[in-house]
Amino acid sequence: MSTVDSNDEFGANAWLIDEMREAYERDPQSVDSSWQAYFAKERGGQPAPRAAKPEASKQPPAKPAPSAPEQPRKQAPAPKQAPASKPDAERAVASSDHPTAPSANAPTTEQVPTRAESPAQPGSGAGLSANPPSPAFRPDFYPKEPNYTVLRGAPMRTAKNMDASLTMPTATSVRSVPMKLVIDQRTAINNYLRSTKGGKVSFTHIIAYAMVQAIKAVPSMGNGYDVVDGKPNLVENPSINLGIAIDVQKGDKRQLLVPNVKGCEDLNFAQFWSAYEAVVAKARDNKLTVDDFAHTTATITNPGGIGTNHSVPRLMNGQGLILGVGNIDYPAEFMGMSPSRLLELGVSKRLTLTSTYDHRVIQGAQSGEFLKVLHELLLGANGFYDDIFEALRIPYEPLRWAPDVSAHRPDQVSKQARVLELINAYRAFGHLIANTDPLEYRARSHEDLRLETHGLTIWDLDREFAIGTFGGEPRRYLSLREILATLQDSYCRNLAVEYMHIADNAQRTWFQSRVEKPLTPLTHEEHMHALDKLNEAEIFETFLQTKFVGQKRFSLEGGESLIVLLDEVAQRAANSGLDEVCIGMPHRGRLNVLANIVGKKYGQIFREFDGVADTKGTGDVKYHLGNEGTFVAPNGRTIKASVAANPSHLEAVNPVLMGITRAKQDVLGREDFPVLPILLHGDASFAGQGVVFETLQMSQLRGYKVGGTIHVVVNNQVGFTTSPVEARSATYCTDVAKAISAPVLHVNGDDPDACIRAARIAFEYRQAFNKDIVIDLVCYRRRGHNEGDDPSFTQPKMYDLIEQKRSTRRIYTESLIGRGDISMSDAEDVMNRFRERLEGVFKEMRENKGEPDDDYRKVPYYPTKPDQRLTEITPDAVRRISEAHRVFPEGFQGHRKVVPQMERRAKAILEGPIDWATAEMMAFGSLMMEGRPVRMSGQDSRRGTFSQRFAAVVDRVTNEAYVPLKHLTDDQAPFEIYDSLLSEYAVMGFEYGYSVARPDALVLWEGQFGDFANGAQTIADEFISSGDAKWGQKSGVVLLLPHGYEGQGPDHSSARIERWLQLCAENALAVCQPSTPASHFHLLRNHAYVNYHRPLVIATPKSMLRNKLAVSQPEDFTSGRWRPALDDPTITDASKVERVLLCSGKVRWELVKAREKAQLQDTVAIVTLERLYPLPDEDLAAILERYAHVRDVRFVQDEPENQGPWPFMALHLASALEAQRPGTTITITPVTRPWSSAPSVGSAGRHAEQEKYLMRRALED
Repeated sequence: MSTVDSNDEFGANAWLIDEMREAYERDPQSVDSSWQAYFAKERGGQPAPRAAKPEASKQPPAKPAPSAPEQPRKQAPAPKQAPASKPDAERAVASSDHPTAPSANAPTTEQVPTRAESPAQPGSGAGLSANPPSPAFRPDFYPKEPNYTVLRGAPMRTAKNMDASLTMPTATSVRSVPMKLVIDQRTAINNYLRSTKGGKVSFTHIIAYAMVQAIKAVPSMGNGYDVVDGKPNLVENPSINLGIAIDVQKGDKRQLLVPNVKGCEDLNFAQFWSAYEAVVAKARDNKLTVDDFAHTTATITNPGGIGTNHSVPRLMNGQGLILGVGNIDYPAEFMGMSPSRLLELGVSKRLTLTSTYDHRVIQGAQSGEFLKVLHELLLGANGFYDDIFEALRIPYEPLRWAPDVSAHRPDQVSKQARVLELINAYRAFGHLIANTDPLEYRARSHEDLRLETHGLTIWDLDREFAIGTFGGEPRRYLSLREILATLQDSYCRNLAVEYMHIADNAQRTWFQSRVEKPLTPLTHEEHMHALDKLNEAEIFETFLQTKFVGQKRFSLEGGESLIVLLDEVAQRAANSGLDEVCIGMPHRGRLNVLANIVGKKYGQIFREFDGVADTKGTGDVKYHLGNEGTFVAPNGRTIKASVAANPSHLEAVNPVLMGITRAKQDVLGREDFPVLPILLHGDASFAGQGVVFETLQMSQLRGYKVGGTIHVVVNNQVGFTTSPVEARSATYCTDVAKAISAPVLHVNGDDPDACIRAARIAFEYRQAFNKDIVIDLVCYRRRGHNEGDDPSFTQPKMYDLIEQKRSTRRIYTESLIGRGDISMSDAEDVMNRFRERLEGVFKEMRENKGEPDDDYRKVPYYPTKPDQRLTEITPDAVRRISEAHRVFPEGFQGHRKVVPQMERRAKAILEGPIDWATAEMMAFGSLMMEGRPVRMSGQDSRRGTFSQRFAAVVDRVTNEAYVPLKHLTDDQAPFEIYDSLLSEYAVMGFEYGYSVARPDALVLWEGQFGDFANGAQTIADEFISSGDAKWGQKSGVVLLLPHGYEGQGPDHSSARIERWLQLCAENALAVCQPSTPASHFHLLRNHAYVNYHRPLVIATPKSMLRNKLAVSQPEDFTSGRWRPALDDPTITDASKVERVLLCSGKVRWELVKAREKAQLQDTVAIVTLERLYPLPDEDLAAILERYAHVRDVRFVQDEPENQGPWPFMALHLASALEAQRPGTTITITPVTRPWSSAPSVGSAGRHAEQEKYLMRRALED
């Protein structure tokens, strides 16, 4: 090789070498260590290396001998286990314990079929994390030695001829590229970056990256030329080390530096962009090292930045290519044309590229092919922009190159119409391509949202169109670029809105006016507050995970933005003057919400983890408990906040919270719905649990309306271990909400700013329309279903992605710092202060310095019942109730069959006899006149399933209803009676919740038939029977369950009394089956006034409603009291009694008739148990004292022996009576229908036979 000055090897950077050498000679320590090593070798007489590598090799790379050229050395890859050879593999299979499966049944994996509408499956995409790419993460670069090939034959002669002509013979190819698409793609990229993590991509970044890809496509453009031992060599470079020409200001002079970005062939665009900027920053800061200049294989220079049309730059020794980039402008012949005319003609700005290459090793055709590929890439060929978007994690489809489309002929759809069609498509379907998944990157696209689908192209972007009403403003003209930018920002970013399914135009317009406008960024204070809440949420979970290892807590990790969202809603509620925020939620994240929203004391939570918290009753796990506190907004405003207690049964708390909310609103008596309910859900349960739909369906019904609920679905994209594609058929877990035209906001949980915006929209919508709205908070679950579960067993791909995830707090902090909203020290200070505070509380609790909180409750505070009183009423009250049933509004035209019935009722109230339904109305009316509210709802409860109640009478002309009991006195308490939706689960839960929050009211739920309560078994098991024991939560709800065996078949006969009795313990609830109207009357009034606040289950009659024997007289209501057991009033001489029949309900009157028929009135006493639990042992023992001589005691019931009250009585009644009567032994004989798996027979004939047999067994010896 010919000898050259060492500085020549650095080409345009030679001046820098001279400066460095002078600085080194003055003071060796003043330059970087790599420069010190370089100049030390130089001074020692050693030749300067062709490719200086800091701390790499002490000798320059050896040149290959002409006779035996070496293969290029490459960095050894990480060792991998070699695959077994074929014979080895065969031997391994043969030696296996498992025989080879037959080919017809070879082992295969399951494939879950999906449809276009199927939900997204986490981990089913490209496996790319949705984390914004880290600029610091790039593949390590290991220098690769070039391959030297001695030129022979014609190539050698060509090279020598070229050498003879010039020191470096070069040639230049020129090509012009339209820049329309590049300009638009860069705009889209920078708009996205500006709204996320910041940064700005230049044209040079895109062109340089395209240059790298073009060299990869035409590898010969990376070749170089060298002379080794006097022979010309083709140098094939294995790496693309791209030199960047940088203009540097040195005092009053401008000088050129050409450092390089190494290993460009292995970098995606984000990595290339980061490396490019890092090299430029080092050049600007004078921190370049020797290694930054070594191994350059190709160079890009951009004199176009100063207006140069195109240039032929100098090619440096050792390189084969330099690309010159000209300016971006319209062709000269169009520069004087008006902008509107340019748009009309579809004229693009253009860029001229020059490829100057070493003609000794690169031919003109190769250079031309290189520029052709570069041209095509800049127009989007080979997925060029798709790769850029993926590298930057821009989750949208890039624009596509297409020729302009003409639409001037009358028979063509005008572009005006096409634009309006595009706007509507974005409003309807924009949510489908929104960036709402924080877990996995996906390039989202939808056919209806492409310009080409609507006959539009990039040439239309700067043309203006009349768009009607847009963003709440009518009659606007905007360019398609502005329209598209607004639509994408409004519907396709980290917050997406579904509202076009709503039929009400006012609501759709409301959304458009709020989302179709530029985003207003949060203030610095709002950013700091959001970061503070994120810190609290994350550190709380991390702290518990560290301090209480292995304990279940169902952490919120991965969904910490929920705290930011709830905090914003609570702030809005406080600032709007609402009275309370009531929250119902499942177990996940509950402790975090209690601590950081409701204000539950950390010390109390820690005590519960340590198991030292005070518990009464059975207690419950810490993540089921509720609490109440005061939320304080940053501006100092406060609002009461509460979380209702709930069981593990997901979504069961939904209707309960609705009832609690309605009760609190009714107490306040305001019309503006001053209590805000917030329901939190899981994604799998929201889509799968039927009570969700039931609760949504009642949301706008007058009997259950609460002014709108804000639903927040904490969508961690997995249900325990079940994937979305196995958990629902709908695209979204929230699609069920569309059934009631509720809007849905889908928001990326990694973007707290978007969560705050969603919270604001949701609150404002609720206040404006008093309707439900759903927020789909898309996040992930960092751990398993609980802290002891390993989710990677069933979701390996999903949890591979989760392991890559940086926390929401970290991503948000990086974003805020990157945008300059806060400093690093700000973020660290916030986190350190909270950690110190938490450690202090934990230490205090460990040292037992913190006394138990006397005010702590496991549920929010609910009022207590007023004092009790007697259950009889005054004659004046009787008269008023009668009058209300006789006097109708003026002009009221009741049904011809109903009005006489009401008249008979009014008369019976005064004179008798009083039937069951009338007695019930008297109980309700008297309570309201005494200031006690009455609320009742159920299936057809206003009229009554059996046409017995007529609490409301309908005008047959106007269809308007008159409710007599609402017109008793001017100061009476409210009477609310509603026909419910055909639901048991939700409605029973609602009434339970109402009774919890309003103990002064008599609250009743009625099933159409008693066995309909089966559909609400979760409410019965988890709330009604055990709520007091678990949480200390008291309820006085009354369940009216029609029960009776009348030959109507297995369904509708039984209220399943045996099941209710099985739930009975600790006096937690009462189960009653009254046998007279007066008994029912006194029972209801007693329940309303008794201080012991507990649920009441009443097996109400069906045929007995009109039984002439089962009636009462007016004096039974103006005197007497509730008696849980009733003696036989017909027995005047107890000494004659030979047999005592114990019974309850309707069977009493059947026994009376049978006894009369058998003429056993004097010898058989019929004693009724009006209350089955708590056992009326004291009252019953007193009654049986009259019959102490009787040994034949029988328990008679309608039901089979294994059902009804008997199984419970068989276990408990005799022993309870013996305890009341020491020294006596009581034997009770059951008289029942035969054991049966069904409640009753289906044949009326068989039923009659069984009834005769039952009566015969009861009365015969």
